Amino acid sequence: MDTLKTVLSVAASGMRAQGERLKVVSENVANASSTGNTDGEDPYRRKIISFQEMVDRDSGASMVEVEGIRRDDADFQLSYDPSHPAADQDGFVKVSNVNTILEMSNMREASRSYQANLNMFETGRSMRSQLLDLLK
Repeated sequence: MDTLKTVLSVAASGMRAQGERLKVVSENVANASSTGNTDGEDPYRRKIISFQEMVDRDSGASMVEVEGIRRDDADFQLSYDPSHPAADQDGFVKVSNVNTILEMSNMREASRSYQANLNMFETGRSMRSQLLDLLK
């Protein structure tokens, strides 16, 4: 496998991983204010994505892939709303454990990482094109 193709593959793996991360973050943000529908029912539980290294056998390049997506076991917040259908006997409702400030930080980091990988991909593609022009 040629070196420039390896560069493109590594950058593409980074873009795929960060794209998955953005999907998880968007799901968390969309469900940040969810509650259960009945007393005792849990609201949406935040999801966490993790990555792992994958070594390409042909090129020996280290790439990134999604290892898994799991639920965050952090405690739910309690909100006082005795009129809510999911309120307990004391009037408290469980609210999702999503912290929107943390999610916005994750979104920004994933977006920047995606952009960095995209820049690397574009640079590799440009170098490949220049090499082909030299060989003409």
